[in-house]
Amino acid sequence: MNKTDNCYLCKQSGGQCAYSQNGEFRGCLCSNGTVGNPDCKINGSSRSGRHSKTKTYIVASTSCLLFICLFALTFFFTFKNGSHPFEAKNEPRIESFLQKNEKLHPKRYTYMDVKRMTKSFAGKLGQGGFGAVYMGSLSDGRQVAVKMLNDTKADGEEFINEVASISRTSHVNVVTLLGFCSEGSKRALIYEYMPNGSLEKYAFNVNMNSENILSWEKLFDIAIGIARGLEYLHRGCSTRIVHFDIKPHNILLDQDFCPKISDFGLAKLCLNKGSAISIGGARGTIGYIAPEVYSKQFGTVSTKSDVYSYGMMVLEMVGARDKNINAESESSSQYFPHWIYEHLNDYCISASEINGEITELVRKMIVVGLWCIQVIPTDRPSMTRVVEMLEGSTSTLELPPKVLLSL
Repeated sequence: MNKTDNCYLCKQSGGQCAYSQNGEFRGCLCSNGTVGNPDCKINGSSRSGRHSKTKTYIVASTSCLLFICLFALTFFFTFKNGSHPFEAKNEPRIESFLQKNEKLHPKRYTYMDVKRMTKSFAGKLGQGGFGAVYMGSLSDGRQVAVKMLNDTKADGEEFINEVASISRTSHVNVVTLLGFCSEGSKRALIYEYMPNGSLEKYAFNVNMNSENILSWEKLFDIAIGIARGLEYLHRGCSTRIVHFDIKPHNILLDQDFCPKISDFGLAKLCLNKGSAISIGGARGTIGYIAPEVYSKQFGTVSTKSDVYSYGMMVLEMVGARDKNINAESESSSQYFPHWIYEHLNDYCISASEINGEITELVRKMIVVGLWCIQVIPTDRPSMTRVVEMLEGSTSTLELPPKVLLSL
């Protein structure tokens, strides 16, 4: 279409043709102030309209930019102060708990205090189910372990469980909570430092070297120490506590290899004298969870659920899983309790290298472990009875009925 045709269309639509200095058709000037191309019916837009739209775009862009700046500043200051704007909805619940239990909980630290004592989290000691653990030092020089909580449920439950339960305890076989931090999403628990790490390092590492192999006497002492710690949690402290996650990783060892129960993120308090506990679902670590925690058909959840976990751990402590079990059984841990039940005497003698005293220690640990993992909770001993069996003579220690669960 040439310029004559464009102009013709423009005039037909009631407009006036506009040309450049070199004679090119530039558009159609319409009576309403718009510029059409090629006429007033097609692609019409007003200069004032374009100007208005431009102003709108500028205003909108400016507003958007200001909003982004404010948003960024909010994030900067909240993160700088150790909080998070979207994860603080559980903060009122935690603060309410802390206020109600002010006399129970230990010293409260700021997030900046935590960063200072850990040198900005420079030395990582390990990774647990609820967060990473870092090496730290208090102002008086004491070494501490600082656990930064992930709080996977995002409602503060793990933090509250730990502070609520462990603040009520004081026992040589339970780790001591020295302080905590709670600022927005930043929550930390500050424990006494255990230089020998967890029991898992010494009793359950298939690649462990000679330095990590503990004597049978030391393993037996550790088993008794854990039993005494659990007995205290179940009966000795002001409020009964069920741990729900007894396993090697949660047993810490001090400089003298004295065991201390740690990690109370799944713990439940028994506020009344009854031992039955209501839980919202299975909790714990596979391989150590009692049958009744999975299904009510096995019985009620109680302190006996910890007894089961303890029994499974003790059976592992004797190292029976690494011995000469037939290939079919070795392929699945579900047959292990059955195997050790049937080969108890031979195993104890071979494990102790025909040392009478050691044979007795190994036998005690296995028999007690078998009693603890009975399917029905009422068939299991209390932790008080467990301590008595371990400290007593094997001559009065009978094997339990062979009623063991194959999971």
